[in-house]
Amino acid sequence: MTEKSLSVIELLLTAEIYNTQDRLFANDIPSEIRRSFWDSKIRGIQKPIKVTKAVVKKIYDIDNVEEALKINGKKFSYAIIDENSGTVRLTDGGLEAAAQWFEKQEGAQEIINLNPVLAYYFQEILKRSNVNYEDTASKNPPKEASREWIQSIIEELEDDKGNGKEWLKLAYIKAPEEVRETMEELILTERQKNELQKIEMAIKNKEHLKQIGLYDIGKVLFVGPPGTGKTSFARALSKRFAVPIIEVHLSMITDQYLGETSKNIDRVFALSKRFNPCIMFIDEFDFIAMSRSSADEHAAIKQAVNTLLKAIDNISLVEDGVLLIAATNHTKRLDDAVWRRFDEIVDFERPTLEMRRQILDSILKKIEGTIDTESIARKTEEYTGSDLRMVVREAVLSALLENRYNLIQTDLDNAIKSFDRRSGLKSASYIERI
Repeated sequence: MTEKSLSVIELLLTAEIYNTQDRLFANDIPSEIRRSFWDSKIRGIQKPIKVTKAVVKKIYDIDNVEEALKINGKKFSYAIIDENSGTVRLTDGGLEAAAQWFEKQEGAQEIINLNPVLAYYFQEILKRSNVNYEDTASKNPPKEASREWIQSIIEELEDDKGNGKEWLKLAYIKAPEEVRETMEELILTERQKNELQKIEMAIKNKEHLKQIGLYDIGKVLFVGPPGTGKTSFARALSKRFAVPIIEVHLSMITDQYLGETSKNIDRVFALSKRFNPCIMFIDEFDFIAMSRSSADEHAAIKQAVNTLLKAIDNISLVEDGVLLIAATNHTKRLDDAVWRRFDEIVDFERPTLEMRRQILDSILKKIEGTIDTESIARKTEEYTGSDLRMVVREAVLSALLENRYNLIQTDLDNAIKSFDRRSGLKSASYIERI
């Protein structure tokens, strides 16, 4: 019994069960199978789904389905291949027998526990007590976490007779599966961990919040110097909550015609609502949300700030499914009215000694070598997490110059000196010679 054989039979079982069970929907199909049957027009999967040789090739890179469906050199008796149409399916009435055969195979239980469609069938139809459909379904990434979901909305916007194409130029849109950062890799303060829990509870209890009339929630402001993890935290939330992240840099939406900037602000907020549920992350928030009290401030810029404040007021996690996160390095530049728009303010300080040690341990965990990270942490006071990653990068590149994949303590020590020299150059003043 080969792994390829088991995979093809899993696919046939999944298709047959999905087609015959009304309680199953697109989110129940494993993501690697779901993308091959995705219908962008309905943003889901239309029943019935049909397995073809082309689909098997696309999912599993199997050219010879006939060979893959041979068990110990004999044709799998519960499957039929139609040579004319190229379809592959279970025999009529063969579902239960095929399922019972499948569960006896080595590795099948693990597959069932990762496939909500199979878990549902084995628990609800075959009454197996060693399977939990709800648990399996909760671990399966929802359709909103896929690039297919995002692409469906993008295609809809591009076909829109309005300004959909222009909206898409104002932000970067990522699916959770495309995000590298994970919450497990981040070294968080207790305050940041607490904020994560509150956001999680708000998302899980949106209906309750709506019932009690608490709509003005889910707007968070990240403050702190560059390199302290504000962007990484926002992206990791996307992966944690399995929703797209729309990254907006306010410098992207400013226009030489200042009146157009206000329109762009409205457009980018409207864009985020189209991707419900999602995270809208606004970096460089102070770029527009600056104080309106300056005497030399242009009226159009004041209007842009007013537009931004109104847009924040009119977006809601509870009603629109949008978690709004803004980030700034310059708190003193923000307009006073901005602070009142956010229900949570999260501080991203420079990491402590212990946090620096943990960050170094996390960065170095996949790199060969025995490094005293406590010593390195003590030598890197005032370094941010981003700074520490640059130090490790420099050390790795230096080791590669010596044809080494492993790191030694000297590599890190020299990398720190190199980083400090770089920082010195950055802050040095040079007098132009005449």
